[in-house]
Amino acid sequence: MARPNYIELPAADIAASKAFYAKAFGWTLADFGPSYAATTTGDVDVGLQGDLAEAPAAPLPVIEVDDLEAALAAVTAAGGVVVRPIFGFPGGRRFQFRDPHGNELAVMQAD
Repeated sequence: MARPNYIELPAADIAASKAFYAKAFGWTLADFGPSYAATTTGDVDVGLQGDLAEAPAAPLPVIEVDDLEAALAAVTAAGGVVVRPIFGFPGGRRFQFRDPHGNELAVMQAD
């Protein structure tokens, strides 16, 4: 079953954001380049996007699926509007869309 497995947050200052979440919740965030860090628990993880050109405007729920192309077709058929076509990232591929109410979400398939 498709389920949310990730939430991406905008974070203009990665170091300060990592320090906050470590202090507030005891999270350990791994660096994935100079502008991205994430928890890697394998449950519902949190990513911090420091590249403001790539960062979502609001928290971005990410739904994991087994077949990305089938999910893209289903989202489109259901009335979703793709705002970022399929692209690769370390660990998989994803696309982003807006639902009929304007909420932005992402759908990903792991490698």
